[in-house]
Amino acid sequence: MFPKLTDEQISRLMSFGHRRHVAKEEVIFQPGDTKRNFYVVLSGQIEIDTPFEEGAIHITLHQNGEFTGEVDILSGRQSLVRGRALVESELLEIDQDNLRQIIQTDPELSDLFLRAFVLRRTELIAQKSGGVILIGSNHSADTLRLKAFLSRNAQPYTYIDVESDINVQELLDHFQIGLDEIPVIVCRDRPVLRNPTNKEIADCLGFNTEINVSRIYDLVVIGAGPAGLAAAVYGASEGLDVLVLEGNAPGGQAGSSSRIENYLGFPMGISGQELAGRAFVQAEKFGAHISIAQQATKLDCDAHPMTVKCTGDISIQGQAIIIATGAEYRKLGISNLSQFEGVGVYYGATYVEAQLCKGDEVIVVGGGNSAGQAAIFLSTVAKHVYLLVRGSGLSDTMSRYLIRRIEECSDITFLPFTEIEELEGNGRLERVTWRNNRTDEQESHNIHHIFSMTGASPNTGWLQGCVALDEQGFIKTGPELKAKDLKSANWPLRRRPYLFETNLNRVFAVGDVRSGSVKRVASAVGEGSVAIQLIHKVLAE
Repeated sequence: MFPKLTDEQISRLMSFGHRRHVAKEEVIFQPGDTKRNFYVVLSGQIEIDTPFEEGAIHITLHQNGEFTGEVDILSGRQSLVRGRALVESELLEIDQDNLRQIIQTDPELSDLFLRAFVLRRTELIAQKSGGVILIGSNHSADTLRLKAFLSRNAQPYTYIDVESDINVQELLDHFQIGLDEIPVIVCRDRPVLRNPTNKEIADCLGFNTEINVSRIYDLVVIGAGPAGLAAAVYGASEGLDVLVLEGNAPGGQAGSSSRIENYLGFPMGISGQELAGRAFVQAEKFGAHISIAQQATKLDCDAHPMTVKCTGDISIQGQAIIIATGAEYRKLGISNLSQFEGVGVYYGATYVEAQLCKGDEVIVVGGGNSAGQAAIFLSTVAKHVYLLVRGSGLSDTMSRYLIRRIEECSDITFLPFTEIEELEGNGRLERVTWRNNRTDEQESHNIHHIFSMTGASPNTGWLQGCVALDEQGFIKTGPELKAKDLKSANWPLRRRPYLFETNLNRVFAVGDVRSGSVKRVASAVGEGSVAIQLIHKVLAE
């Protein structure tokens, strides 16, 4: 986390920056600063801490040969900490552009810096050193939404539950917050946000640098799931000017997976959130611009260059577009389902959701790998897991290694031919009734948590008929496009669309949103990377 550079490594860095003399007690950067510089201590001492009105929490002390910074130094996000000289010091100051050049061209220093940056952010999350307080209730759907958004965007925060913290009323009175306004976010030196949208949180915490709407990007990627992040990494690393628009958090549906064990190169497994976090840093390493909580609302089919309209009446222009908006789990066909979403019915099984069901019985609905991973993960924290599927078994939809784990786990009961019939509860889920669709036998259980992971519904509603879709709403590309699809979009070229190209020239679709795609993380990453080679071809036309 805090490596010391050798004299030879420091000498390689000297041409990228300049010496800066700082006086004793001088503050070099502080919480809330954006686009700050990177510093190597040549002599002296730089303390890193988190300041508060009543004092400061010490984090570390950088001395000769050590360097400042964590992952937000690449993204330009607000600093979470303060850097202050304890004694008169001499520093090497390197700006953000030169730091990125070092990381892209010097493999040794790149590994050293990026490893330290990621580990430091992980430690800040563990210490909840983010200057952000979330006051909410575990029986509130919006509280769960805010927890998930902060966690999946690697933002440290402190959580205070109004139902269990004995001192919460004093805090509510201090900020003049009523219980009917819960949940609220308290950002450092900012007004209290009452049940904010994800976009309002992103703006408050400085997640995004301002998008230059007058700029025409080489490539605009819509969606930062595995396919979109792969396209960003390969596109930016090959010299394209890339902008990624993500409506929620990096990782997409895969980001809500507790553990992925069949992804190449990770024999011990990796969580979807960790994989997404690494890919996010990798994309920023190569210079991709990633805008979080920036929702694409429309693709202008007739504009040249291509134009994507976003929330807030923002229009983004690109020479080429990759649609990687993925899919979301299909909802259960129960009339009062929406009443319990976020307060008993969940669509992800991460640490955030698992905290809510410790020691309780839970239901997982679905027969795919995501459902299997969720069942195994939840069995380590829940009292018991019921895995429900409508069909006869799991062999057609789930990897064998997961089936074997489920069969060998005494804390998981597999129920084939089973569907949920009824949900009951007052304010939150309290009771579930399921039915065997072979015998018609029903059972009711006092269960408060359902993890629904069935099927896939493509996120294509925002396209409003701009590109050809199949009967299920997935985007048709390449060989799947018929003559009538090309005619409807006035296809302008003699050649047919490339493999992942839609019936709209220079607009591609990759990953789960694409018709006929294999719903696996590895295939999504492959499609995102292969699409970049085709992007080069269309840009050269």
